[in-house]
Amino acid sequence: MKKTLFLFLPLISFTLAFSGCIAPPRQEKTQLQIREFQTRSYDTADFKMVMKAVMNALQDQDFIIKQAELELGFITAQKELDVESATESFFSGLLAALGGGRATYKKNSITEASANISEYGDQIRVRVNFQRKLIDNRGTVIKIEQVEDQKFYQEFFSKVDKSIFLGKEKV
Repeated sequence: MKKTLFLFLPLISFTLAFSGCIAPPRQEKTQLQIREFQTRSYDTADFKMVMKAVMNALQDQDFIIKQAELELGFITAQKELDVESATESFFSGLLAALGGGRATYKKNSITEASANISEYGDQIRVRVNFQRKLIDNRGTVIKIEQVEDQKFYQEFFSKVDKSIFLGKEKV
């Protein structure tokens, strides 16, 4: 009996110690809140200049433009990052070798962007959204998430703002 208790005591202590470390639930944003920070209006009628500014901002952030339709005002772009960790791949390989399986670890992160540019009265409205995919070393998608960080979008639109300013000044 005592032997069993001593075996489970560390497990119970560990569980109690870390049960208070659970993060509070994340506040979910409404679709309206997300759309608000994904959208920006510009006081210009130059549709082509705004579209070019969005493409420039994406390229400045290392995105590759995959498609740009001037008539539809639609742009898609993609950025790929290597997120492989030598430590994670080593231990994953070690555990797989010991267990007779194949190693699986995070390999790439792909961020996809789509932008919709449209005329809105005497303004041009831009709505952009970003989505991240996490891919493992076997090419399997591990996780897909929409980027909902308001600061991320503010930084992106700051680059668009600068590009539009330079376009208006013919720089």
